[in-house]
Amino acid sequence: MIYCVEDDEGIRNMLVYTLRVSGMEAEGFPDGTAFFQALDRQKPRLVMLDIMLPGMDGLEILRRLRAQADTVDIPVILATARGTEYDKVTGLELGADDYLAKPFGMLEMLSRVKAVLRRTDRRETEGVLRLGRLEMEPERHTVTAMGQKVQLTLKEFALLQLFLENPGRVYTRDQLLSSVWGSEYAGETRTVDVHVGTLRSKLGECGEYIRTVRGVGYQLSEE
Repeated sequence: MIYCVEDDEGIRNMLVYTLRVSGMEAEGFPDGTAFFQALDRQKPRLVMLDIMLPGMDGLEILRRLRAQADTVDIPVILATARGTEYDKVTGLELGADDYLAKPFGMLEMLSRVKAVLRRTDRRETEGVLRLGRLEMEPERHTVTAMGQKVQLTLKEFALLQLFLENPGRVYTRDQLLSSVWGSEYAGETRTVDVHVGTLRSKLGECGEYIRTVRGVGYQLSEE
C-alpha cells in the first residue's frame, strides 16, 4: 500500500490512479489528520508526501514519522515546489528518501517510487550486504571490493555499513557524525569528509559508489 498525501484533489487522484494502474495498491489523503488516522489502521510501504498542506505541513508530518518507532523506517518521497532548495534540504535532513520537484510527470513519479521501493525492499542475503562489486559481511567484519579484500578502520567500517544498509539514502554530515561517532561526539563535520575520502580511496573503483550530494552530504548509490 502506498499513501499519497496531497491537498490538490486533481493531483491526488492522478497519483492514486497511476499507481493503481501500475499494479500497486494506493490511497490518497488531503491532509495530515486523515493520513494519521489511516496510519493507525495500516502501515504503508511508502508515502508520497506534499510539503504544502493545510494545517500540518509535510515537513511536520515527516518529523512525526521519523520520531515514532513503528513508522521511522517507512520510506517517504517529498513533493516540493520547484526551486525551493530549503525545503528539499530540510526534508532530506529529516530523513526523506527522495524528492520530486513540482510540477512533475506521472512517469517520473512512478520511476522514483519503484526505485525507492527497490532500495527499501532490499533484504540481507546470508548476512552479506552488497552493492555492485562491493560486499560486506558484518558478522565476520570483512569487506571486499572488486573481489579484493579491503582493510578498514572501525569507523570506516561503521560508515560503510550504514551506507550499505541504506543504499540511496542521502545523509547529512551531522547525521553521519551522530550515527557513526555518537551523539556525544564534539568534533567537526570535517571528520566525516576525511573518513569518506580515505574510504573512497581504499575501495578503489567501488569508492565511486559514495556520491557527494552538493549542499547536503553523501549517499551510496550505483546509479
